[in-house]
Amino acid sequence: MILGMSLATFTLFHVIISLVGIFAGLVVVWGMFGAARLPAWTALFLVTTVATSVTGFMFPFKGFDPADGVGVISLVVLAITILALYVCDLARAWRWIYVVGAMISLYFNVFVAVAQSFAKVSFLHPLAPTGSEPPFVIAQVLVMIIFIVLGIFAVKRFHPLAQVQVAAQARA
Repeated sequence: MILGMSLATFTLFHVIISLVGIFAGLVVVWGMFGAARLPAWTALFLVTTVATSVTGFMFPFKGFDPADGVGVISLVVLAITILALYVCDLARAWRWIYVVGAMISLYFNVFVAVAQSFAKVSFLHPLAPTGSEPPFVIAQVLVMIIFIVLGIFAVKRFHPLAQVQVAAQARA
């Protein structure tokens, strides 16, 4: 039992919050392209992404593994991302630190989703039974390239303070 749930129920809960985090993160990234902060979606993304990492540590302990390493790094990146957004209010360098942190956090969630898909989905597992075969590596490299490109565009496009100033000038 974990948090009063069977292991199967807890696993389903963990997967659901992971998927909600990925979906909300994609909405937030889309908003970044239009310089929109999207506070509710951003909060949902950050809360579910933190919850995904935290609940990942609650599974039965089998020693420190790569998933635990990703969880630790993810929580550190999320702490910096949350600091950049809610404490530093995206001022100066904190804007791009927030964008990069959000992109890395979302990437980690997607990276783990792809890895788990190859491990658990019946038609993918035979393509990469150990997680080191070419189909797995190709999928993960493509995901990384996509996130690098999205991240570059997001850093260039996400200037919410400038957008507010432009809107204020237009009203004047």
